Amino acid sequence: MNRVLQLSGLLLALALPMASQCFAQASLHRLTVGDVLESPASQVPNPQRAVYTALARAGERLVAVGERGLVLLSDDNGRQWRQVPVPVSVGLTAVQFADARSGWAVGHAGVVLATRDGGESWVLQLDGKDAARLELEEAGRALPGAADQAAAQSRLETAQRIAAEQPDKPFLAIAASDAANVLVVGAYGLAMRSTDGGEHWHSLMGRIDNPDGLHLYAVARQGEAWVLAGEQGYLARSADGEDFHPLPSPYGGSLFTLAPRGDGALLIGGLKGNAFVLAADAQEAEALPALAPVSFSDAIALGDGRVLLANQAGGLFASSPDGFAAVFEPLRKPVSAAIQAADGSLVFAGFTGLSRVAPPAVSASE
Repeated sequence: MNRVLQLSGLLLALALPMASQCFAQASLHRLTVGDVLESPASQVPNPQRAVYTALARAGERLVAVGERGLVLLSDDNGRQWRQVPVPVSVGLTAVQFADARSGWAVGHAGVVLATRDGGESWVLQLDGKDAARLELEEAGRALPGAADQAAAQSRLETAQRIAAEQPDKPFLAIAASDAANVLVVGAYGLAMRSTDGGEHWHSLMGRIDNPDGLHLYAVARQGEAWVLAGEQGYLARSADGEDFHPLPSPYGGSLFTLAPRGDGALLIGGLKGNAFVLAADAQEAEALPALAPVSFSDAIALGDGRVLLANQAGGLFASSPDGFAAVFEPLRKPVSAAIQAADGSLVFAGFTGLSRVAPPAVSASE
């Protein structure tokens, strides 16, 4: 499809965060979906040095996910890591836990993995074939009674095209409000929600005002609301996690990461160092002073209520009342994800593997 090829080239040219880079590379290499869905992740030597794209806390445990289905666990705040079995070998792009035991990881080929034991074992709950089928079924059911027949017909045609294509489109982000309610989003506006811990899923693509099928790179909770961010400055909010309505775009470039600040505001990081703050219940995001012309790759809430933004060059910036300030020496290597461990140390993931630093004046999150 021409749009896929054009977009893949654009993603590479703009040097997007690692999850998006993996998406573009997978499109170019045309990996066989059946192979990676049926092959468990291989045990690798020195797994800590592999490529990792996302990090999460499961209670006091740290969980890292990355290339070829790799999942590592650390029970000593990131000093040592061990690999655990995973039933697929697709690249994983995001991971999140609702509590110390219940969590999800998502990735290429529309994969959604779930764990109920803190990451020790994982099961496949959803893949690209199932996601395409769910959207096609819901688009077909919605058409007869739709108020906007043209939009409903367009949705059905898009769903038919996705179902006919190779099911290689990735999920890129996760948000869970508890062990039952989880939302996963990704490329071409893919969005699936479960209200029973992932036993059953339903498509939200017809309930998100995203007619161009823009990629959704991030999803986060802001109080009781759910917020989406994506390419071309796309922002949307939902009060119930089902019906999403766009917010005025603060920027024409892609928005990659979201994190809640202690005062209820949501910090947004995007392309070329552009950052924004969306106050609680605000209808527009406000721009923050630019820090460096390097794209942000992750944002995390710190235990003291601040937000830490990391960029692709290893720059680390903490939120302040006036914006952001550099608080630590740059890591001087690409960063795809960051997490704060239970002891207050910071752990980072990227192309060079996993690393840990123990910065001063940063309290641990609960």
